[in-house]
Order: sequence, then structure tokens, then C-alpha cells
Amino acid sequence: MSLIWSLIVGGVLGAIAGSIMGRDIPGGIIGNIIAGFIGSWIGTSLLGEWGFEIGGFYIIPALIGALVLIFIVSFFLSRTKR
Repeated sequence: MSLIWSLIVGGVLGAIAGSIMGRDIPGGIIGNIIAGFIGSWIGTSLLGEWGFEIGGFYIIPALIGALVLIFIVSFFLSRTKR
């Protein structure tokens, strides 16, 4: 059950980060889940483990990490479309 909970929280984090940035990560819900997982890893690595934890994710660092990830991905995707 914890894997399903982690997938849900990762997807929600990716979707929230995409709506804050005004850009969506390619891949739909799968892309949001991946952005949530990778963003959580980036945020926790850079900012540490602080804030409240849901489904194995520290929400604030994970959200900041997902924002950074979406910014980087959208930057490179816009560069390759030119």
C-alpha cells in the first residue's frame, strides 16, 4: 500500500509543480509521477529533510525540487524545438 501512496503523492507533487510553473511535464500522469519522484530526490539532496512528510516525501523540499526539474526540462525542450 505504501508504493501506491508514494505514486499518488509523487503524481500530486508533479502536478502542483507543473501548475505553479504554468508548464506541464511531458507524459501526462506518468510524467507527473516521475517529476514528483525525481523532484523529491533533488529537493531532499539540496535542502535536506525538513517539513512534514507524506508517503515518504518531505513535501516542501520535494515541491521545490520538482519546480527545479520542470524548469530544467522545459528549458531544454524549448531549446530543442528551435
